[in-house]
Amino acid sequence: MNYPIKAQAQLTLPADWYHAPEIFQRERRAVFAKEWQFLGPVAPLAKPGDYLATEITGWRIFVIRDREGRLRGFHNLCRHRAGHFMDDGHGHCEVLRCKYHSWAYDLDGRLRVTPAFGEAPWFDKTDYPLLPIQVGEWRGLLFANLDPEARPLADCLGALPELTSAYPMESFACVKQVEFDIACNWKTYTDNFVEGYHIPSIHPWLNAKIDFARFEAYARENVVVMKAPQREGSIYGGIWLWAYPNMTLSVYPDGMNTSRILPVDRQRSRLVYHFYFRDTAPAGEAGRAAAIETNCAIVREDFGICEIAQRNLEAGLFERGPLSPRQEQGVRYFHDRLRQSLQEPG
Repeated sequence: MNYPIKAQAQLTLPADWYHAPEIFQRERRAVFAKEWQFLGPVAPLAKPGDYLATEITGWRIFVIRDREGRLRGFHNLCRHRAGHFMDDGHGHCEVLRCKYHSWAYDLDGRLRVTPAFGEAPWFDKTDYPLLPIQVGEWRGLLFANLDPEARPLADCLGALPELTSAYPMESFACVKQVEFDIACNWKTYTDNFVEGYHIPSIHPWLNAKIDFARFEAYARENVVVMKAPQREGSIYGGIWLWAYPNMTLSVYPDGMNTSRILPVDRQRSRLVYHFYFRDTAPAGEAGRAAAIETNCAIVREDFGICEIAQRNLEAGLFERGPLSPRQEQGVRYFHDRLRQSLQEPG
């Protein structure tokens, strides 16, 4: 007798991947230390000495424009005794001076001054340059990679260039940055972002402005694409994208927003949003502010359910759940890419 063969189930990641300390440390090393990380708009780094300092899963870094106009990136880490040069955020400096013992470096990373260090025949300043990272730029957006051996950014963008080619992204100016803290693992929030299955339940305003029955979420190279026909009154009308491992880009004819989904630790994440518009004239300020607040309200609507899901994932009862072939292709792609990074079987 021939029995039908049951198809292999498509399941979520195991629950402990969302809170186990060892998984978080593996992700730090295999994902965030290896993959290109979106940092934000490049426009604030216009002049020599302009910098952006930030953090990637515990590694403090900065990108600065040197005296020749080149963008350089380094670990925000003095080679003396692990002090730092600047706090997180944008700024300007002519000399990189450690806040701990005032060791000073040039903008190219060379150690210049070691005040009151004393004579030591074994000590050579050339042995202690800053530790470099890779820096890349694409269509006005800034990226960094902690791995000095990583492939160039252009080889790792996947389908992003093709998917955004119709939009004049370089003509959009960033007008605001907004940060959110959420009490869940970065994957809990990412799972939520790369599917629209929850829109009718969690986002009533958005659901009323789109034709949810025709919502699509599908994978391209390194990217999940989400789109839906818009109804009257929608502020959207373009394409919503997520790029592995933690960048989002929603681009429209007259503007866009980007975000970084940053793991703070295994149970907390930070979202850093930037909002860009083509028209930045003062007359449109109220309209831009309203559009930003509408976006932010939709983002905040996800927090409650993601935080409850996180607590349930940690409670010890839930193990794995089935993924919808219609609604959760984006979740499946994200999980497959993460397994690939961690060298785990599907």
